[in-house]
Amino acid sequence: MSYEENPVLKETVTGDNVLKEWLVGYVGEKLNPEDANVTVEMIVEVVAAEFPEFILALAEENFFRGYEQALMDSTPMRELEDYPPELTIPDDEDEEDEGNG
Repeated sequence: MSYEENPVLKETVTGDNVLKEWLVGYVGEKLNPEDANVTVEMIVEVVAAEFPEFILALAEENFFRGYEQALMDSTPMRELEDYPPELTIPDDEDEEDEGNG
């Protein structure tokens, strides 16, 4: 699977709880798929079109969590003894010294 593909989007959604039943019914009525199956991708498309603030909130949260995780993952790299000094991230003090010199 490439990062550009998400197989979950192609999965058919079943109404195994009240919210899913309503959402599958709503999306099914809006898009009227030929095979009568509603996929996750269809739900995302309809929600994005009709409630973009919801999708934006999810996307922003996902972005910031990913960014935070990347920063946490990079911290141990800088603590390794043999970590090349030219790859270290300068501290704020280092940047100030360069600007004054």
